[in-house]
Amino acid sequence: MALTHAQIILWLQQCALLFEQNSDYLTDLDREIGDADHGLNMNRGFRKVQEKLPEFEGQDIGTILKTTGMTLLSNIGGASGPLFGTFFIRAAKPTASLQNLELNQLVEMVTEGVDGIVSRGKAEPNDKTMCDVWWPVVESLKHANEQNLSLKEALTQAQVVAEKAAENTIPMQARKGRASYLGERSIGHKDPGSASVVLMIQALANSINP
Repeated sequence: MALTHAQIILWLQQCALLFEQNSDYLTDLDREIGDADHGLNMNRGFRKVQEKLPEFEGQDIGTILKTTGMTLLSNIGGASGPLFGTFFIRAAKPTASLQNLELNQLVEMVTEGVDGIVSRGKAEPNDKTMCDVWWPVVESLKHANEQNLSLKEALTQAQVVAEKAAENTIPMQARKGRASYLGERSIGHKDPGSASVVLMIQALANSINP
């Protein structure tokens, strides 16, 4: 079973829905160690993406992802816009001209997107950033592909891994972004960007389990 063009569009719809539903939650997380605007920013960015969904009919997956990335880049404030925008823009490269994605192609897509985030944000493991969730998700998807799991099984597994990885950011001390200014006071709080990655993986899983 492949991830279809329609399911990619449904993924973006689900992202918009989940970021709207969790806007206050993400902003509350950001209030502890950031600017208290992460939820508002993510909600605004994906609402703009949702407005573009009618334009995506008939476009290949790469074009959809690139347009999504450019939209997030110009509508999400702070560091999150460039990082999430870069994820989609880089993820568009291996999906250019494709209408469906097999699991191995999804792995390529996510890996390329995460590499983009890392090169842009220069994060390292345990810096208490969204990469501390993205890296385990990539490994989970690669492992699922090696085991020849179904797309549904792979994404269900990735969602569990993402949720656990986001919880694992709580005891970390932030070394990047505004949260790093707090030093040890950043310990004990979940990274808001990590929580957003969980929502994106959940939305992807929802797109094949409507």
